[in-house]
Amino acid sequence: MLTAGMFVSDRYEIIEKIGAGGMSDVFKARDHILGRNVAIKVLKQEFAADVNFVTKFRTEAQSAAGLEHPNIVNIYDVGSEEGIYFIVMEYVEGVTLKTYIEKKVQLTYKEAVSIAIQVGRGIEAAHAKHIIHRDIKPQNILISTEGKAKVTDFGIARAVSSNTISADVMGSVHYSSPEQARNGFVDGKSDIYSLGIVMYEMVTGRVPFDGDTTVAVAIQHLQEEMVPPSNYAPNLPVSLEKIILKCTQKSPDRRYDSISDLLIDLKKVLISPNDDFVTMGTEDNQDKTRVVSQEEVAQIKQVRPARPAKQSHVSKREEAEEEYGYDYEEEEDDEEEDDGFLNPKMEKAVTIGGIVAGLIIVAILIYFFGHMAGVFGGGSKKPKKDKEEKEAIVTEQETKEEVEMISVLGLTMDEAKEKLHEKKIGIRQAGTQASDEYPEGQIVSQDIESGEEVPINTTVNVYISSGAGSISVTSVLGISEQEAKNTLTAQGFLVSTSQSYSDTVEEGKVISQTPGGGASAKKGDTVNLVISSGKEVKKVVVPDVVNKGKQEAVNMLTNAGLTVTSTSTDYSDNIAEGNVISQSIAKDQSVDEGTNISLVISLGSRVTKYYCNAKITAPDSSEVKSADITLRDASGQVLQIWSGIDIGKFPYTISVSDIESSDRGTLDITWHLSDGTAQEQHENVTFTKQ
Repeated sequence: MLTAGMFVSDRYEIIEKIGAGGMSDVFKARDHILGRNVAIKVLKQEFAADVNFVTKFRTEAQSAAGLEHPNIVNIYDVGSEEGIYFIVMEYVEGVTLKTYIEKKVQLTYKEAVSIAIQVGRGIEAAHAKHIIHRDIKPQNILISTEGKAKVTDFGIARAVSSNTISADVMGSVHYSSPEQARNGFVDGKSDIYSLGIVMYEMVTGRVPFDGDTTVAVAIQHLQEEMVPPSNYAPNLPVSLEKIILKCTQKSPDRRYDSISDLLIDLKKVLISPNDDFVTMGTEDNQDKTRVVSQEEVAQIKQVRPARPAKQSHVSKREEAEEEYGYDYEEEEDDEEEDDGFLNPKMEKAVTIGGIVAGLIIVAILIYFFGHMAGVFGGGSKKPKKDKEEKEAIVTEQETKEEVEMISVLGLTMDEAKEKLHEKKIGIRQAGTQASDEYPEGQIVSQDIESGEEVPINTTVNVYISSGAGSISVTSVLGISEQEAKNTLTAQGFLVSTSQSYSDTVEEGKVISQTPGGGASAKKGDTVNLVISSGKEVKKVVVPDVVNKGKQEAVNMLTNAGLTVTSTSTDYSDNIAEGNVISQSIAKDQSVDEGTNISLVISLGSRVTKYYCNAKITAPDSSEVKSADITLRDASGQVLQIWSGIDIGKFPYTISVSDIESSDRGTLDITWHLSDGTAQEQHENVTFTKQ
């Protein structure tokens, strides 16, 4: 179990849990290498224990990691650690579209179309790389605080759908296409159907099909007609309603051919919302209450467990609903065949067919024998050779008939096939070929040139454009943002940027790029750059270090994120020697991390010093031979002694400095006279401040 403060892969620090689903928990984390927030999706234990599921899950996630688009939540990393399997994804600050709809109840048509276009662009980018989402729903669409829509879980839905996980876990049955509900073939048109349901919910505030169980909802997708969205949103433009209805046709053939075609109509809605420009399929092809075909029944039976030979209609219905998500009535016509007998309709058809075949055979025999006998005027006079020669002439004429080849460059396969069939020319896709001239999906070359005469029924081989040719992306790490943009746009790439703090990369220069330098990409692809905002400036609170010892104060300030740049000294009558008298930034102030601060350290109390400059004389200088002098302070403490001074002349000066005790004192003098006697003398003296 991941908790706040834990690290994943020694790189991602878990900040908090931000969501949970049927198969995973989602955490907000900090990427300490690139200095950005990310979202980490962690598989729940019951899925992490399934080796096959984990293998598929990682493979599909790694495939989806190749998707780079502004409307797709990008996958940065896939990994595992101590039994924890995780995907590192782009962190989007915002809410899911489901929450957004619940808060607003019904979206305006302009807002719904704007979101649908953004989601469609993300799906379009995935389809271009042959990735089908399979689980488009509001819960998988994020609306950022800037209003940008981003689709998440590309590739993950594919991994889940290929394993035994119930619809309850996926939570997607309200948005599943009919082909998904019956375990049929799924392609890009399934995503178009799901997006149509999402649009329906955006403008009406509800899903078109609902029920007590997932099976009940799936059956409605297959059999029930959708209530038009205008019933719940009377002011809905006719164009948007028809777009929604076209996207949600039960037959994939009646939906939009591609997500690109859908985007064209959605953009028209913003310009001419009340124009009826949406082309719907013909009613003949409409799949309403759909009956499953024989081929589909056979396909479903391949994965379906055997049923007991004798079973009531009720139990058969329940089993079909539980296992396959369609009403058992759809296969009642085939019930007798399952038991080894033809059903009544089939038996009748076989009987009629047998009678007709018998009559045809009798007629052929009568004609043959009558012709041989000459009854029909032919007899055996016309040799068989004439018939063979006539047939050969017809065949030769057909072979010699020629038509002029047309150019199909720039057309899709379907468009080319339609035009060539009018001229009785076949077409075959021989492969794909990169092209800077023709967009992906269009024909880029043909092996028979336009204008060349060819026999009818000739097959022309064509190559389909796979898009612009791949080129190597130049590394722009460490250079300025503008220089990086100029370099990449010169290669034909689009450039998007985001900001992040960095302790190592100078502000305004590139920290990282996706795709990285040396990777292959196509012209027109987007290269995402992360630009340095410089070092992240954090605020810290200055601690109080006054009267703390010098080393203790330095340690406190350093641990708080400040830098002690200098110390000075001064006297203080209140602060003990060696402790801090003052700090250059007062306590409790909020400053940037790394701010410089200086300290003043106490020298203790200041001592006043004095000097003594006293002049002394003797009663009769001519009689003085030498003298002993003692200088005392006011308390009688001896400050200095001079013994046996040979005084040459008077007055004699006594000089003493750096006296700390008091501002006055006494001189005790013993005069040694020439006659061998001594005479005592005492004088008071005043000291002067230095």
